[in-house]
Amino acid sequence: MFRKRGPKMTDDQHKPTDTAPTDTTEATAKTVTEDGLDIPDTEADNMAEDAETAFPGMDGLDEGMLGQVQEMMAKLERADELEKENADLKNRLARLATDFDSYRRRTQEDVNAAQGQGVSKAAEALMPVYDDMDRAVTMGAADPAKLIPGMQAVQGKILGVFAGLGLEATGKEGEAFDPQWHEALQVVPGDEDDVIVQVYQLGFRMGDRLVRPARVVVSRKG
Repeated sequence: MFRKRGPKMTDDQHKPTDTAPTDTTEATAKTVTEDGLDIPDTEADNMAEDAETAFPGMDGLDEGMLGQVQEMMAKLERADELEKENADLKNRLARLATDFDSYRRRTQEDVNAAQGQGVSKAAEALMPVYDDMDRAVTMGAADPAKLIPGMQAVQGKILGVFAGLGLEATGKEGEAFDPQWHEALQVVPGDEDDVIVQVYQLGFRMGDRLVRPARVVVSRKG
């Protein structure tokens, strides 16, 4: 870039003077920039000050924004992980629900099948009892004296069928009264306390489980 040439200097102007440079001359000193432009030193200093004034704390601001962006990215990544875990848990729960429904259906089918088999076996075991009872009634119609022995035989066979099914009779006369297995309908005077003296209805139990309590009359001293 060319400078504009001033007027030609005379000899007097070329002579050095003894006058020292003033502050004004120093203030007008120029600075050459990288682009070849002559910028006064004072103007260069003012530009730097203006830049600092217009954007104060830029370095700290950039670091803070970078930290916030990194934090947001970490939260987004964690949200994606949680969403994947949630989807996986939903799939596992759906599979477990399906398996449980299948298990419940199979269990109910097994229970129904077992109940059907139990009823069938019980009915099969009672069929001979019915046959004996039918013969006893037929014989009793012709000869009433034979009816009682026939019914007693049927009664014994029924108890045998119950025993085969795992049932045990309870509540016989002379047996000690036990409220776990017996129900006292009446208390009468007797020689001993808590003794069954009469049975209205025979009771049955299966191991430690009561099937039906015996309904009895119990004695009590004095």
